[in-house]
Amino acid sequence: MLTAFLISLLSSLPSTTSADVPNSRSKIAQVVNQRKIILDRQEMRSLMGKLDDVPMLNSNSPEIVQTEGILLSAFPPEGMAYPKAHLNFPFQGRFDIFTHHISKAPPPVDLRTLYIGAIAYNPTDQPVTIDILQGASYLSQPDAPFYDAPSFTLNNNGALYRGPGDRAMLDILRDRRQDIFAAQIIIPPKQSRMLMNVPIPVKELDPPLNGRSGLSRLRSDRPVYVATLALYARLKADGTERAPNLSEWESILKNGELAKPRDVKPTPPDLTEGAFEYSRVAGVQIGSQWFGTLTDQTNTDKDSNNLSIPKQGTSYSYGLSLLQYGTMGTGQVQTAPIKVRYPDTAYSAHGNYGVQYNLTLPLHNPTNKTQTVVLSFQNPIKYDKPIGGLQFFEPLFLEGQPDDVFFRGSVRAKFRDDKGLAQTRYVHLVMRRGERGKPLVTLTMPPSDRRVVQFDFLYPADATPPQVLTVTTTP
Repeated sequence: MLTAFLISLLSSLPSTTSADVPNSRSKIAQVVNQRKIILDRQEMRSLMGKLDDVPMLNSNSPEIVQTEGILLSAFPPEGMAYPKAHLNFPFQGRFDIFTHHISKAPPPVDLRTLYIGAIAYNPTDQPVTIDILQGASYLSQPDAPFYDAPSFTLNNNGALYRGPGDRAMLDILRDRRQDIFAAQIIIPPKQSRMLMNVPIPVKELDPPLNGRSGLSRLRSDRPVYVATLALYARLKADGTERAPNLSEWESILKNGELAKPRDVKPTPPDLTEGAFEYSRVAGVQIGSQWFGTLTDQTNTDKDSNNLSIPKQGTSYSYGLSLLQYGTMGTGQVQTAPIKVRYPDTAYSAHGNYGVQYNLTLPLHNPTNKTQTVVLSFQNPIKYDKPIGGLQFFEPLFLEGQPDDVFFRGSVRAKFRDDKGLAQTRYVHLVMRRGERGKPLVTLTMPPSDRRVVQFDFLYPADATPPQVLTVTTTP
């Protein structure tokens, strides 16, 4: 309670604009059971750029699935046993499918394997071709367990991941298509085909609990309808399990209702008092990637193609996955809007799971001195109204205090080093709430030097937004 009170107190400090931020990096401490909340005085900036208009079928509710049924259907409601379970959104051209679900053996203990299916239907009179450009889907056990890992590890070989969301996003970042996905699927007129039919086994686990996360990027040359569904394994004559077949998936699509248990209902976004519940997403969001070039452009200088480095000894930061009540003082909400959704699910895609951030930083040293510039990824304490900087815990770890992981995933930086050599660096991060980041990139920039850094990552499931990208000129 004391921690929450002090965080609330800091968040209620008078608003501070970038002009109010002093050049020196002053620190203000609040003591919380001997762990301090440190306020680093610096500038927070809105992230330039915007989301694209690629639709994503975002299937994340119910997160825990304990019945067969419909997870998310964008099919038309006509002819369906439960019309309200179908949202009537056709896909054509580029679109994504994001899935994140958990199987937990329901009482009385039922250890059958739960299958997650993604089905596509061709409503036209011509064959439809769907290209699967990239695709990945992994289990918590055994594919990507949540083991401890260092907070910062070079990951150029892609061998480090913690959790299925982390591993799936890393595959997509590296432009991969897992072998469980076909490169191309052709759907005859008025027929369906499975895009995905994957298990979540729990039988050998203690407790009987397992999860699966995945993302696929697709392109269809004609309109298609898509749905995600849940079915338990069917039994063969010898008593062993088999995966559900196409006709069984079609039957649950037509006759099934929404899978259960349902998640907590969301708070309406216009509610400004009391507790706020974001809830889980089940709908079609608009936005798959955020593209932005970060420059000095302002209302008075709209032609700048440079990003001037901070003054020596200072920093500025850009928010990543900013959301309602978590804008880090910028007032900016980056959450992808949802076009169609179920009434008991999130109003927008809070967290931007599966969204790729593609950011270009054309760094420029406008001074007459050589400067050392550092780019870092940080996990400050979440806040909304401006407080004049970022809040961190010191020490980060303290007995009796929570140290939950808020971000686990890989990020990528492309740049030319101080020798002029092109570098591509993948770094795996495991970050806790209130944690400062280590340098992703360090550049020694002579006077008038211009160095372009490209930074990108996909926001992974099992992470808690927001985070920030910070540029610092060292003292």
